[in-house]
Amino acid sequence: MDPSQPTAAKTAVRDRLETSRNRRSLAEVARCAAQIADHLLAQPEVRRAASVAAYVSVGHEPGTGILLERLLAAGKRVLLPLTVGSLARGGLDLDWAPYQGPGSLAAARFGLLEPVTEPLGRDAIGTPDALLVPGLAVSPAGVRLGKGGGCYDKALARVPVGTFTCVLLYADEVGLEVPVEPHDRPVTHAATPDGVIRLPLGRPVAAG
Repeated sequence: MDPSQPTAAKTAVRDRLETSRNRRSLAEVARCAAQIADHLLAQPEVRRAASVAAYVSVGHEPGTGILLERLLAAGKRVLLPLTVGSLARGGLDLDWAPYQGPGSLAAARFGLLEPVTEPLGRDAIGTPDALLVPGLAVSPAGVRLGKGGGCYDKALARVPVGTFTCVLLYADEVGLEVPVEPHDRPVTHAATPDGVIRLPLGRPVAAG
């Protein structure tokens, strides 16, 4: 098989999913963000976590603003990613730094907001009790489709086996067929406005 085929297939799926996301109204994005935050804060693995790695959403992604503030209010230590490296020189990767509220964020590459607090190193992602990651879709087996930078697959490779790793999505982005490449790292859960789903795909996980 042509080694470029999985990448080309991923590009086609990404284009379709991003087009669908961009059709969502800002009111819908905000409503879904609040629902996802409710579900995650009630999820046992997040509720019990002392430290959570998350991210700052952009555009029409499921919003994380309210989630980040509620994690801080609940007394969690929150780590956010810093994009490091270069697409031309070994690829992109993620460093991590503490989140201390909206004032600790600044504009960064790729239209992102990233923390200005002291970086902790790439291996810091191995310390949180729960990891919340972005994506465009997830397969029934838990293979996450990202935006193509590859940095989250590198980060997930540093996460201890058994860690709660959850991709934030809209409900119709769960259970899709996703082209798989050798570097792809699966996640254990997906959070949508409808609830938190255990992967490989199963029934919604009841909060308790």
